[in-house]
Amino acid sequence: MIGARPLLLLVAVAMAWLGAASSALAQKRGGVLRLYQLDNPSSASIHEEFATAAVVPFMPLFNNLVAFDPGQPQNSETSIVPDLAESWRWNND
Repeated sequence: MIGARPLLLLVAVAMAWLGAASSALAQKRGGVLRLYQLDNPSSASIHEEFATAAVVPFMPLFNNLVAFDPGQPQNSETSIVPDLAESWRWNND
């Protein structure tokens, strides 16, 4: 049977080891992000496609100058919000 003092020492060593291991296992910057696709996208146009197979891999290639307002329940011309521009106006012709 282990006494109270050696058991306390064992717990302290285990906690110190876990604390050191968690900082060693922390994520680091850089590297390669691998994204596995289960389907082939039909095109690379995220403006024409709505399937996840096309949108997810190609979304980082576009800078999203405009986007639909996520607070609106349905996307329309009036729910477009700027990502880069401060304002714009429509040309009737």
